[in-house]
Amino acid sequence: MEKQNSAAPAVAAPAEFNPDAFLVVPARTFEDLRIGDVFRAPSRTLTDAHAAAFQTVSADNHPIHYDAEWARRHGHPAPVVHGLQVLAFTAPGATLFPHFIGEVFISFLELSCTFLAEVHSGDTLYPALTITGLEPRDDNGIVVTAATIHNQRGELVLSGQHKYLLRRR
Repeated sequence: MEKQNSAAPAVAAPAEFNPDAFLVVPARTFEDLRIGDVFRAPSRTLTDAHAAAFQTVSADNHPIHYDAEWARRHGHPAPVVHGLQVLAFTAPGATLFPHFIGEVFISFLELSCTFLAEVHSGDTLYPALTITGLEPRDDNGIVVTAATIHNQRGELVLSGQHKYLLRRR
């Protein structure tokens, strides 16, 4: 018979693992969302490297995006950041929104936007999504958000709308 070491610490039974304990924020349902809820993304300062990377990915090689002299000759103070790159800053995943709706999210339905001012390398962008509509539809619901981006001077550079389909309770 082996003698047990009485100095060994007692080992407690392992607690049951629960992945829900690792959520960034408590999950909400469609019914928990409210008009006026705001989901902000962290600010980001655009650099020449960001613009060059987007130019490569998008294959948009218009000189307005990379040629400072061409941009100046055509009335721009500097090369203009691609509009679609600016729009990408409204991605819901850049905010906490998908963490709130992760379990009930079905799909991203549509988006629209208006570009209101130029964005240049060195500008800092402040994106936000604000719930403006909640439309119940049988077992699902549509969440409408205003998508906005301001620059470091407080100027609204992009205004738009997103729609998402969520499962209801």
